[in-house]
Amino acid sequence: MSDELERRLREPAAGITELDVERLRSRLARAAADAGLLDVAYGEHDSPLGPLTLFVTSRGVLRISYPGEPVDDQVAEVAAVISPRVLHAPERTDAIRRQLDEYFAGSRRTFDIAVDWRLIRGFAGDVLRATARIPFGSVTTYRDVAAEAGSPNAYRAAGNALGSNPIPIVVPCHRVLHSGGGLGGYAGGLERKQRLLELEGVLPR
Repeated sequence: MSDELERRLREPAAGITELDVERLRSRLARAAADAGLLDVAYGEHDSPLGPLTLFVTSRGVLRISYPGEPVDDQVAEVAAVISPRVLHAPERTDAIRRQLDEYFAGSRRTFDIAVDWRLIRGFAGDVLRATARIPFGSVTTYRDVAAEAGSPNAYRAAGNALGSNPIPIVVPCHRVLHSGGGLGGYAGGLERKQRLLELEGVLPR
């Protein structure tokens, strides 16, 4: 396909607005879901930490990503690992969006939405399940999380698992610090980690 032809195919037809396109996408997503052809839905959500991209399945929330990670790359990964039947269907993410809003507003301390763990494998899964049990307003260390996951000396591997956490905030890797009290790392950037800990009262604002 020539570059010119591809450009023309991507251009909206005259008189069709972005709202029209979004309504069409929404109708197609509903029809696909009704027909059992939608396995993964995703949508965007504005948050105090910047726009988030949310992926959900019938099992629960699958992925939450911060800005800077190309959505096309995420869709490709989800399609390869979970199912190629992935559609932009923001209304299907309403439950997690509502709970995130409540969390950022200070009215929610625990997420009661189910988690779909299928993007996580092996020891990383053990680490992140242990991390999911850390209560709101509490912190632990990389070494302690590794111990909870069954390998107390594998704290570096635990750090790698936390750094690749596909479901930040809900699986609260921001609550894991260095044993000396330092913030450690965070895939979303240390400024976001600090803001989450401030929100939970761990750090002074």
